[in-house]
Amino acid sequence: MTYRYDALLFGSQPLAVALPETREEVQAIARWARAEGIPLIPRGAGSGLSGGAVPEREGLVLALTRMTQLAIDPKARRATVEPGVVTQRLQEAARRYGLFYPPDPASSQTSTLGGNLAENAGGPLCFRYGVTGDYVEHLEVVTLEGEVLQLGREAYDLAGLFIGSEGTLGIITRATLRLEELPPPPLTLRVSFPSVLEAAQATSQAIAQGLAPIRLEFMDQACLEAVERYLHLGLPPAGALLLIDLAAQPKEIAEEEAEALVQICRERGGVIHIAQSPEEAAELWKARRSISPALGQIRPKRLNEDIVVPPSELPAVVQAIAELGERSGLPIVQFGHIGDGNLHPNILYDPSREDPKEVEALAHAIARLALQHRGVLSGEHGIGLSKRAFLSEALDSQTLSAFRAIKAYWDPRGLLNPGKILIPEPNKM
Repeated sequence: MTYRYDALLFGSQPLAVALPETREEVQAIARWARAEGIPLIPRGAGSGLSGGAVPEREGLVLALTRMTQLAIDPKARRATVEPGVVTQRLQEAARRYGLFYPPDPASSQTSTLGGNLAENAGGPLCFRYGVTGDYVEHLEVVTLEGEVLQLGREAYDLAGLFIGSEGTLGIITRATLRLEELPPPPLTLRVSFPSVLEAAQATSQAIAQGLAPIRLEFMDQACLEAVERYLHLGLPPAGALLLIDLAAQPKEIAEEEAEALVQICRERGGVIHIAQSPEEAAELWKARRSISPALGQIRPKRLNEDIVVPPSELPAVVQAIAELGERSGLPIVQFGHIGDGNLHPNILYDPSREDPKEVEALAHAIARLALQHRGVLSGEHGIGLSKRAFLSEALDSQTLSAFRAIKAYWDPRGLLNPGKILIPEPNKM
């Protein structure tokens, strides 16, 4: 059944699936689930990569994909949306008013804004513009008791508490999002490097010098080869590739930034190509967004990591990840939003040939590598089921206790998306 899995993980068969169309229906479902003691698992389009919407045990899946109202106030530069609105639909609607919604996850053609809010999704533009939570002005949330909360961001930022909470505290039924003025088309660069190390070194140096491209993305050789087989775009062979968007205005600053970035890349062996038209730039970004389907040609399954490390640590980390893959014998491909240190190492495997336990052990080694280099476990995919075991290594006991206290306050019976983020305590299972 579709509602048992997300983009990577497979869970328990739900007892039933509810598809509400209004806030009032969400309230009624929440009250019923609480009265009956039945777990309630909020869900968007299921494009997540950490098991955040996967039922860990029997329960009622609350699929919010039919809640699709969207309204834009162009004068106030705001959009009011329901959780089932697909991200790209908002982006396209905003453009008609000369505005844009910056968060742009790779899954924007299918992911919903409710899911983006639940995971605090980012995307290539997050380096310059920030992530989903940076554009939230107001949230409407339904609690498990069926109460409706109207949450702003003044004083205690209760709206911020629900952003990234993966449906474990309440159900987001409406959001007011800030929009930006649509900028002019950027200057797009494709830079080929001999290896991932040089690409990471160039990135680290550029950030240290204060350069701030609009987008700064990374693909290793395996990604490039997979995408080229998949799309036949004529991408040149290379050990790694950076895709860079630079602001075109103001012209003097843009030229200065481009010159500095080109110089840094050349010093690291980079070969620079500048897109000659918006159409060519779009093709390059199509390559970046097509990585996930392209990787299916290498192995049928993949485990997608989502770590963040400080820019200064990037060279050491990408090199260490490559070495982990070589020692394990499992193919690891690397890509991600390298500009803000957000890397997505993917372990590719075939369950009929490779032991899933070895895959998990390698994923754990990558997660620990991030922690060893002053990083964090997740940049945008969330904790879900896949990374909850590592929170005890990433956070101190006092912080974990605070997390549990927050969860207990909003969901004392543990019925909202149980088993996500926090491992259940033995006496409460």
